[in-house]
Amino acid sequence: MPTISSGSVLVTGANGYIAVWIVKTLLEQGYSVRGTVRSPSKGSHLKETFKEYGDRLEVVVVENMITEGAFDEAVKGVVGIIHTASPVHTHADDPDELIVPAVGGTFSILRSTLLHGTSVKRLVVTSSCATVVQEDPNPRVFDEESFNDLAVKEVELKGREARPIDKYRASKTLAERAAWRFVKEHERDIGWDLVVLNPPWVFGPVLQHVAANDPQNLNTSMLEWFNNVVKGKRDDEFLASIGTAWVDVRDLALAHVLALQKEAAGGHRFIISAGPYKWQDLVSAAHAIDSSLPAGNSSYEPSIAIHHALFDASKADQYLGLNKATYKSMEATTADIINQFKQNGWIGA
Repeated sequence: MPTISSGSVLVTGANGYIAVWIVKTLLEQGYSVRGTVRSPSKGSHLKETFKEYGDRLEVVVVENMITEGAFDEAVKGVVGIIHTASPVHTHADDPDELIVPAVGGTFSILRSTLLHGTSVKRLVVTSSCATVVQEDPNPRVFDEESFNDLAVKEVELKGREARPIDKYRASKTLAERAAWRFVKEHERDIGWDLVVLNPPWVFGPVLQHVAANDPQNLNTSMLEWFNNVVKGKRDDEFLASIGTAWVDVRDLALAHVLALQKEAAGGHRFIISAGPYKWQDLVSAAHAIDSSLPAGNSSYEPSIAIHHALFDASKADQYLGLNKATYKSMEATTADIINQFKQNGWIGA
């Protein structure tokens, strides 16, 4: 599909952690944005945050994205769509609490785009490295050819007894599989193409509304960051052994916009990762900036840390121009988070 360098872009779940940064990046680059939220109250923070852009930001309410035709009106008149709306947590008892909205929401936006998105050129879906990684006792490098069908099988076999992380991974894998299958089945009927982005853990400053200015109401990844890095709630063994890969939320937002702009990206999935980490790496980076923050595991040696899951993100470099030189460093991201958390009274209070 042709490059999308201007026009109106639909962002679903526009009040979410990643989505707000996508909205910001789109507006800064001159696009108009139509953002969906589940209620008027969830849209008020967006309008206030981006009031300088006036009517270039339109907020529409889609109360239930799995309702048939939920996005029919929202897709009309836009040239690009970025679908971010999907549950991101690991505390579901019933796997369907995650799977139904993840798969149903993806099918819903695809169906509406097929039927009513006559001006759409490209649809970008925010997936996850959860759809790529598979647990292996030996260190392994994953790329875009890998799908986490193991998590799907675990959930099919164990149901409610499956591990929380497998329920989440299965929901993301099934949703992404559904997207690719839909496009293949309707390839003769659609005038747009699909791009899928697969980020790992996402960290960085927050733009979304945080209820009562209480850090315990942060999104999943930043709440984990707050509890582990600021509050020191994890033991030494956890800090030294747990962690996969990460990316700054602002780099991920840019990746979504580049996925609209780069013609050759159409039809591909991309791992968007700045590199591996253990939680102690983040703790150490924060402690180096502010010594009042926890020091963590004093015996940790990053040079000998074993990373069981590594991600080959070279495809994103080839197609989108994202690489080590362009991604924000862990130190820079950590400094920005700490500065914001101090301004919000979440550190040193």
